[in-house]
Amino acid sequence: MPILPTPVLPAQRTFEPVIDQHETWMAVNPVQGCPKACGYCYLKIRGQTRVKPVELATPEQTLALLTASPYYHPQAVIALYTCTDALATPHNRAHLIGLLDQLTASDLRNPVCLITKCAVTDDVLAAILRARAAGLPVIAYLSYSGLGPDVERGIDHETLRANFPRLHDQGIPVIHYWRPLMPANSSLAVITHVLDWATRYAACSVSVGLKVNRGARNQMTALWPELGAEDLPLETAEAIWPRESWELLHTLPARYPNYPIYQTNSCALAHVLQRPDTFRVHGTDTCAANHCPTGQRNRCATAVPAPVAAEAIQDRLIWLGLPAVHPVHWDAEQRTATVNGALAVRDRNNVSQALEIAVQAPREAGDPYWSGRFSGNQPLILDN
Repeated sequence: MPILPTPVLPAQRTFEPVIDQHETWMAVNPVQGCPKACGYCYLKIRGQTRVKPVELATPEQTLALLTASPYYHPQAVIALYTCTDALATPHNRAHLIGLLDQLTASDLRNPVCLITKCAVTDDVLAAILRARAAGLPVIAYLSYSGLGPDVERGIDHETLRANFPRLHDQGIPVIHYWRPLMPANSSLAVITHVLDWATRYAACSVSVGLKVNRGARNQMTALWPELGAEDLPLETAEAIWPRESWELLHTLPARYPNYPIYQTNSCALAHVLQRPDTFRVHGTDTCAANHCPTGQRNRCATAVPAPVAAEAIQDRLIWLGLPAVHPVHWDAEQRTATVNGALAVRDRNNVSQALEIAVQAPREAGDPYWSGRFSGNQPLILDN
């Protein structure tokens, strides 16, 4: 394990691990904190918006931490800089370029996702192209929702829109990250303004409502006053949707018949990477709700997952430092492991992804991670 310097951390800022596990991917966060101030951002309650980004690990240290992490596995998708915008400052961009070059020079060839609302500069574009030329799959997520500067403070939306053709023209896959959806951007006029542009250049859209993680209720109510009702289960919902956008979502295939629109990020990634679904979405109601090409559906339908032994599940838990979590009941037919013991959401997600199985376990008390569809949570639809 590499030895990290001890950074001087500003007061009242909550930092996440440099290497973490989220619902769809591993998160790599060597730089944290964002100078922007999007009103819905989950970093806000952590004191990590309108601040100078802090470097917690150099690019070289980050690569070493990634390969040493028990969460790492060869099939993992890696999302870079989810606790900042990697293109927001010159230092962030330099760090990103250094990390992409480190990954390119390494033996790792995991798909790498880069989420941004900021301008893709020439030097960053060159680093992405170097990486892709060397066989490192880099996918750009452009977070474009149609919200205005009153909500996404500090974002140049014309520059954001210009990223779409710029990346597309260079052959870099683009996933349109269409979130969050709130009353402010749920009208037909806003939705078609966004999609008429994105569908010209992106491989697909992944559409998510508003996520409300623990402690963020007041923050989100300031943007969407109806969320102030105390009886609403905001924190346990997979996401909250305005009814207007939820109903429009199901009419969009008629306007964009050849363009994939997903409610599940894992399916968007599977489509772009030309992989079968490994998150057990295929054949479910969620699968039916996704606007997915026939070729991708066939890929998912014909995939045969590798067999898994109960011992492999226990071994994975031990690898994650959880030897006391036992026993595990394994239903091989349903590919579902039931763990007799509470698990952190990140650990449950990792076992599930590494072995391509479903994992059922009580949630560890106090776990701050937001609710997800793969944990069994469902969308909450609200009248505007």
